[in-house]
Amino acid sequence: MKTVNIPTPIPADGERPARDHPGSRAWLVVSGIEAIAAAAAVLLDLLIPSLVLLAMAFISLVIRRQGVGSLGLTRFKGWGLVGKTFALAVLWSVFQLSATMPIANHVSGEKQDLGAFEDLQGNVGMFAALLIAGWLLGAFAEELAYRGYLLTRIREATGNGRIGLAIAVLVSSMLFGFAHSEQGLIGVLIVTIDGIYFSVLRLHYQTLWASVLAHGFNNTIGFTAFFLVGPIYGFW
Repeated sequence: MKTVNIPTPIPADGERPARDHPGSRAWLVVSGIEAIAAAAAVLLDLLIPSLVLLAMAFISLVIRRQGVGSLGLTRFKGWGLVGKTFALAVLWSVFQLSATMPIANHVSGEKQDLGAFEDLQGNVGMFAALLIAGWLLGAFAEELAYRGYLLTRIREATGNGRIGLAIAVLVSSMLFGFAHSEQGLIGVLIVTIDGIYFSVLRLHYQTLWASVLAHGFNNTIGFTAFFLVGPIYGFW
């Protein structure tokens, strides 16, 4: 009697589990090595860490013979996602200004270092440049690097269970925060919380486009506020 092999279904977000690879245990080890190397690049502040992670992701995908869909960059799921992520970005910005930022500032006695944006108020050229960079290097590149490549590889190394997922979200978010160390310790903490938020969106909507859009809208709202009134450290 002929045996019929039934392939393991691929999750909706396009990620193929590591066990589907030949020699799956070996690939889990490789994922762990990749995650450690990526973490080292961030912690050592190697060149521009996000771009270094993207170069690593490209090499990894070529070796694994996978596409960017395996990192969550699946087909765009419609304009409804744009409206949802914009609304969430507005709510998240309000939450940041009314809770995370002022609480962190008051408890620590320090403020997030936003000195890089002091000259943004009323500066149209700088505002336009930051909007472009905020979407290309901030939203797209960082999300593909941290919520796409790094989160996926850590998740493969730690397992697909809840504990493994929690570790992947927390570690990738902490590294994302550390990549913004120029904003000081409070900035690292706040950006880490942002990373967790973006991870939740990426996982909930099962596409990296959700976190890319939310990140881009969040940057746009922040830059617009800085352009109009200067750096804001919270509502109280």
